[in-house]
Amino acid sequence: MPTTLLAGKRLLITGVVNTDSIAFATAVAALDGGAEVLLSSLGRDLDAARSAAAELPGDVPIVEADLTSAEDLQRLAAHVADTWGHLDGALHAIAFAPQEALAGSFLDAGSQAAARAFDTSTFSYASLARVVADLAPPSGGSIVGLDFDAAGAWPVYNWMGVCKAGLEAVNRYVARDLGPRRIRSNLIAAGPIHTRAAGGIPDFERLTDAWDATSPLPWDTKDSAPVADVACFLLSDLSRMVSGEIVHVDGGYHAMAAPLRA
Repeated sequence: MPTTLLAGKRLLITGVVNTDSIAFATAVAALDGGAEVLLSSLGRDLDAARSAAAELPGDVPIVEADLTSAEDLQRLAAHVADTWGHLDGALHAIAFAPQEALAGSFLDAGSQAAARAFDTSTFSYASLARVVADLAPPSGGSIVGLDFDAAGAWPVYNWMGVCKAGLEAVNRYVARDLGPRRIRSNLIAAGPIHTRAAGGIPDFERLTDAWDATSPLPWDTKDSAPVADVACFLLSDLSRMVSGEIVHVDGGYHAMAAPLRA
């Protein structure tokens, strides 16, 4: 349902590859809220991202950008500056880990695989925060990232779990450094969603089975809309005094001490 929650906001949504992603759902919700939206995608995913963008209302532009590349980040910032002049907020929906860092024994993964996962999934959040900081208006801005609760060790996920723990720490430091400029930084710890990224996690069903047994609210692994709605709230002025936070959108799973159902 269209609203005015994000009326007048200019937002960058990263990580749109197909219509099943949380990033795509956020783009839909942001447009419904009155925002102008710019999408970014890796070069190898650009054709798929363009197909997804064609499903959005209006003519939503998309630019190629690898958030681990300094050159791409500079080009992205220049594009936003030339097109819009400023940026009100951004969604960081970027994560990747080689199979070596996701599957098998946690201790057997090599340092290069772990480092690549960290660079893509964790350090890139700080890189995007710099872009937002350089382009935010005097009234401030917001950066939102996608998390998977890193308070404990999961039966799967391995080094990506470590990267998410790092992301939570990065979020706090970004909130500290950008707060004086009225720029907020927050994460959403979402429950498991069947996205393309989830398809690369071995034994992903072990996570969805855990939600089936433990989440007090019925959790739909095919519905990204609840996560997208909270992302839009965090990108809106309604969250103007929320920063350094991790908002759980997981059906209440994180609050339960033990499974509720067999």
